[in-house]
Amino acid sequence: MAQSKATSIRTAATKVAPAKAQAASTADELVSVLRDTIVSLVRRDGPDLSSRQLAVFLTCYLQEEGHTVRGLAAELNVSKPAITRALDRLGELDLARRKVDPLDRRSVLVQRTLKGAAYLKEIRSIMGEAGAAKKVEKEVRPVRAGRRAA
Repeated sequence: MAQSKATSIRTAATKVAPAKAQAASTADELVSVLRDTIVSLVRRDGPDLSSRQLAVFLTCYLQEEGHTVRGLAAELNVSKPAITRALDRLGELDLARRKVDPLDRRSVLVQRTLKGAAYLKEIRSIMGEAGAAKKVEKEVRPVRAGRRAA
């Protein structure tokens, strides 16, 4: 009984190891795509957002529900003043704007802008190009390694 249990544990471990290696490889690729995207955004003419500003921007544009300063602070687990500073910068760049909620004047709604939608489209394009380049690089690497072995 103990031997069969040990065997099943070893069998399970041999199945988990490739999955962990695949997950690590995928994570490495995603981090590389993120790096390439951020480098492209920094190099081009246009807004240069901090990670907090980018997090606020992406949360507002990728999640459909209406956003408030209070809700963004809770979702991102940062203070309301930090969200306000991020929104100040996004407002300066016309990537988002704040509006008093007509139903609850104590609440401030965050609205999307046309310029913000265009910026998101640009981010998607840059990420798509970076992801495609990584995919090509991944496909070419094994071919080169195979040629060396031959």
